[in-house]
Amino acid sequence: MSIVALFNKKIKLFVAGRAATFEKLSVFNADDKIVWFHAASLGEFEQGRPIIERLKQEFPLHKILLTFFSPSGYEVRKDYQLADVVCYLPMDSKKNVKQFLDAVNPTMAVFIKYEFWPNYLKGLQQRNIPTILVSGIFRKKQIFFTAFGGFMRKSLNAFDHFFVQDKISKDLLNSINQEHVTISGDTRFDRVYEILQQDNALDYISEFKNKQYTVVAGSTWKEDEELLVNYINNSTSKEEKFIIAPHNMNANAIFSLKKAISKKTVLYSEKGGKVLSEFEVFIVDTIGILTKIYSIADAAYVGGGLTKNGVHNILEPATFGVPIVIGPQYKKYKEVVDLVALNGCKVIANQNEFSAIFTRLKENENYRKQLGQINTDFIKENIGATKATMKYINSQLK
Repeated sequence: MSIVALFNKKIKLFVAGRAATFEKLSVFNADDKIVWFHAASLGEFEQGRPIIERLKQEFPLHKILLTFFSPSGYEVRKDYQLADVVCYLPMDSKKNVKQFLDAVNPTMAVFIKYEFWPNYLKGLQQRNIPTILVSGIFRKKQIFFTAFGGFMRKSLNAFDHFFVQDKISKDLLNSINQEHVTISGDTRFDRVYEILQQDNALDYISEFKNKQYTVVAGSTWKEDEELLVNYINNSTSKEEKFIIAPHNMNANAIFSLKKAISKKTVLYSEKGGKVLSEFEVFIVDTIGILTKIYSIADAAYVGGGLTKNGVHNILEPATFGVPIVIGPQYKKYKEVVDLVALNGCKVIANQNEFSAIFTRLKENENYRKQLGQINTDFIKENIGATKATMKYINSQLK
């Protein structure tokens, strides 16, 4: 893999990051009480984050180890302040597992959503370390539920408890004699609901919006932007504004996007000294502020659903009671499937459908409120996974 790393930036990060893991772990002392959280990537981290925050409140003397498998998670959260150590998880070899568990000796291990490493799970089981899965989700096609999945089924015995998102997951686990299962839901609902308690105001966004109807398009890919730009350029309304937060922060891609828009457009990086209320389109060429921007949206488009990667996070606009529009690639995300079924999230597949739904949303305030209320209720009805999980963690750590 080290040779491949010379030619691939992501793999280079993957290799170099793991080389530093054991040095990072050396800061722990033998008498430290360590709770180990493992996330595959950034999305899983967000599911574990509410639990980490609650745990630090209730057990301030315990230390937190946060490991990632993917650079896309580690590189964004390597400075996460509530964790004492953030590092890559060494590859799942017997030698690495022994060295890792000898160095950490966790009081508890918490795996988020998935990531089932047989040697790590066996090592945890052999050392009688309490191990749980949170926000888990299982599907019938997974190896555990096939005729040849005996080895992986056996690895699940390392888990003392499974906290899963839905009844399907519970029934599947029960079918292979895993009885310690609780349907707790998805902790991300708790995370996004907490966003309502923070100050989400951004002065420059308020100035740009200027109390006008505003569409926020978040995490957009090129395919999404083609539909969006066409709609913007053909809009004759003088009272409709757009904020676009592209997934791709490449300077050339941002330049091309701005150039394609015929309306008066400003970038986040260019906003200084400008009268923002005079612009019709605001392009967010930075990261970390999209959540706050959703708070002022009258309608939202969440990107990714026109590509094989699938739609991005819909829960953030939903928690603000914003009507949501997405592309058709969403079936692998339970929360999106549920919200589409409830009719708070609308699905489009082409330019005509895109233009039609956004025209209706702009012209019909009652329709916007109807969809927004569905989304608000959906978030409220699904909070509570963190509380259920923490009740169990408390019973193990006290």
